[in-house]
Amino acid sequence: MNNDLKSKKLFVLDMDGTIYLDETPIDGAREFISTARKNGRRIVYFTNNASKNIAMYYEKLHRLGFEADDGDVVSSADVTIDFLKRNHPGKSVYLVGTPALETSFHEAGIKLTDGSCADIVVSSFDTTLTYEKLDNACHLIRNGAIFYSTHPDFNCPVKKGFIPDSGAICALITASTGVKPRYFGKPHKETAEYIASLSGLSFDDIAVVGDRLYTDIALGKNFGITSILVLSGESSKSDVNDSNAPDYIFDRLGDVTKYVL
Repeated sequence: MNNDLKSKKLFVLDMDGTIYLDETPIDGAREFISTARKNGRRIVYFTNNASKNIAMYYEKLHRLGFEADDGDVVSSADVTIDFLKRNHPGKSVYLVGTPALETSFHEAGIKLTDGSCADIVVSSFDTTLTYEKLDNACHLIRNGAIFYSTHPDFNCPVKKGFIPDSGAICALITASTGVKPRYFGKPHKETAEYIASLSGLSFDDIAVVGDRLYTDIALGKNFGITSILVLSGESSKSDVNDSNAPDYIFDRLGDVTKYVL
């Protein structure tokens, strides 16, 4: 595996905790992205956070001063939708997700139900979560519905600390039903394949950058993609061990800038 950062053609950047926290850009992140693009590198923003749709991410990126063109933003929702369309065409889905995620599923032609019946339950990072949604999901899963989730993140980093994410919601559903979901998003195979297909590049040409060891860094380690941990979000140096160690550790994304010159 080639870990030379100067040879990488694509940097896949996490968003929450890597380039910004809430509404605050992380120091040096915009400069890294601008420098990388000017030096012929492609930037793809990949977030596991499926609580927003892609249009909302573009709006936020541009509002915070980040450069992003059409096709530069991807989320775990895109990977999940792609999987459902290829493997379960026409099947009905009960979605535990935000209205923005519901819109993405509707626009992709996924048949969503009100929870009275469904072939598949998809759970995500739902900031509009209600007890009724949890009850519907658990009832459907107990009665044979397939259980999927957009991504496994337990916490979403925000300026005040962390808030419960998709993995925490799934843990509750699993505790009630005894059924574990199949996850998409980082660090799973479907995401690695989606990124390679989207970019037309081999894994050797790609570096993934993020703040989570068990998603961002694990994606790299699982599929031979160079991995860069930044300490601006969820993970700290004390969390790193021999089994989860990334190829590189930096305090923040801006520290990587000199490696793309």
